[in-house]
Amino acid sequence: MPRVALVGSPNAGKTSVFNGLTGLRARTGNYPGVTVSRFVGSCRVGGQRYVVEDLPGLYGLEPVSPDERITVDVLDGRLEGVPRPDAVLIVVDATTLRRSLGCVAQVLGRGLPACVVVTFTDELARRQGRLDVEALGQALGVPVVAVVGHRGYGVSELRELMGGWRAWTAPAVAPPTDPAERDAWVESVLAFADYRAPERHRVTRRVDDVLLHPVWGTLVFFAVMVLFFQTVFTLAAPLQDGVESLFARLAELVAERVGPAWLAGLLGDALIGGVGGVLVFVPQIVLLFLLLALLEGVGYMARAAFVMDRVMARFGLEGRAFVALLSSFACAVPGIMATRTLPSARDRLATMMAAPLMTCSARLPVYVLLIGLLVEPSRKVGPFGAQGLVMFGLYLLGAVSALLAAWAFKRIGDRRGQPVPFYMELPPYRLPAPRAVLVAMWSSARAFLRKCSTVIVGTAVVLWLLLNLPLQSTAHLRAAGVDTGDPVAVSAYSVDHSYAAGLGRAVAPVFEPLGFDWRVNIGVLSAQGARETFVATLGQVAAAEDPEDPARALREMTYSDGPRAGEPVFTAPTVAALLVYFVYALQCMATVAVLRRETGTWRWPVIAFSYLTALAWVMAWLARTVTGLAGG
Repeated sequence: MPRVALVGSPNAGKTSVFNGLTGLRARTGNYPGVTVSRFVGSCRVGGQRYVVEDLPGLYGLEPVSPDERITVDVLDGRLEGVPRPDAVLIVVDATTLRRSLGCVAQVLGRGLPACVVVTFTDELARRQGRLDVEALGQALGVPVVAVVGHRGYGVSELRELMGGWRAWTAPAVAPPTDPAERDAWVESVLAFADYRAPERHRVTRRVDDVLLHPVWGTLVFFAVMVLFFQTVFTLAAPLQDGVESLFARLAELVAERVGPAWLAGLLGDALIGGVGGVLVFVPQIVLLFLLLALLEGVGYMARAAFVMDRVMARFGLEGRAFVALLSSFACAVPGIMATRTLPSARDRLATMMAAPLMTCSARLPVYVLLIGLLVEPSRKVGPFGAQGLVMFGLYLLGAVSALLAAWAFKRIGDRRGQPVPFYMELPPYRLPAPRAVLVAMWSSARAFLRKCSTVIVGTAVVLWLLLNLPLQSTAHLRAAGVDTGDPVAVSAYSVDHSYAAGLGRAVAPVFEPLGFDWRVNIGVLSAQGARETFVATLGQVAAAEDPEDPARALREMTYSDGPRAGEPVFTAPTVAALLVYFVYALQCMATVAVLRRETGTWRWPVIAFSYLTALAWVMAWLARTVTGLAGG
């Protein structure tokens, strides 16, 4: 099948063109030997199927980052295992055509059949700009087509054009390679195409006067973040109640309809009590991804990176590192992979070691559960809900800690590298296409749901076995004074004398200074693979103790033995310690694996796991101590 590659700068509309051609029927992966993401799809034109590949964005063919190096290597056919494309679609933004033509000249110099795809021509016209698309094609000597990707305009014409890629015209004379001559070539092409640059976006200019201001921009940024988390709590609460009621009803049906006690326990406690306890938080997670996609689509995220560049500079980093750290709000894995856009090896390593401290979506179910135990939903601080403010504080604590960690690793790292200037395009404010926002939201939410259906289901089943084995005989239960006719009493005794209880008590000396009960210890240990399993563990324990109302069982849980026997487990100091522990601990094996792939050695993943685990324990102890003193 013919292979067609899409090349262009970031924010040029390349992804919209790719989605329009492939109809979102694309697969993702990594290029061989590296962790740079690869997006490949296909489309059919006149009975012939074409492979379409969306290459990483770049401004020119002088690469300064791993992403840009991959694009150049693919175009030159130097990447092992990836065939050189048969043709190239060069995507350019009509509103920034002068800058884009330099990259066009370099790509045309590669000698591949090429077609230029001009995007945002509608916006160019709205801002009193002008471009003769036909004349541009004559000046370049290659086919040129205008496409408005989010509206589908020009996509069918582009498909038809792809069908005749072997007959595409080529420049009679290759564009110059000398930078000064190339600049003159660009000006001559613009003049022939009757190009007039658009007026500066009036809304963008006025809004940026505030959002890019050193003081006002920073205040707006923090205000946006506060409203962000208030929205996550406030709007998702009714949906969460509905999901919780659904799983409670399912648990009742299992108890009523399923005969064998062991099967009812497996379905009711492990799957519904454990996995269902995590899925209850899907509304918050979906809303989180929706808001992030909206902020990105509107164009605010680039401004946030620009504003935070001043802050990042104080920690030895630059604004692009903020984009990588911000990506870690969804998951540390794409955040670590986003460091490929950083040209400095020192910055990449420092940012990778700090990324796990950013609050990812896997922490959200844990935070929501524990904040619900710590703060009453009706409590307010002025006009704001106290729960949302606590959530914002946890995110802020993680972000500040990440910056301090990056600063420390930058200091102890190699100082011989030369600083690289920071550049980032600030796109005009645009109303994002609903389809693009929904696709971005769903792709992130789907990854969370996939984890629930694989990792968390498997972990929940293993936990259920550990919590219910060894089996207690009726004679043994009677000898222990347990009423065998009371299933709740039998379940509570079995859990208290299970393999899980033994494991939790074995590690008790480590976590006792933090106030953790053995049941909490099991949750913390199970969370080493995936943080969400902490919620699944407590869900199973609570369901075993009170299947009618697991939430109440959790709130009223007491120490079963030891010097604190009979005292409540989830006191304010203990909940504070748990929250802070989850802020710092590296409890994600996928993050450890991607650190190994990115750095090429086990040295840095081991360092990251060790320093974050130790830091989590120390900070949790401090949080418990301070909260206890404040409450006492």
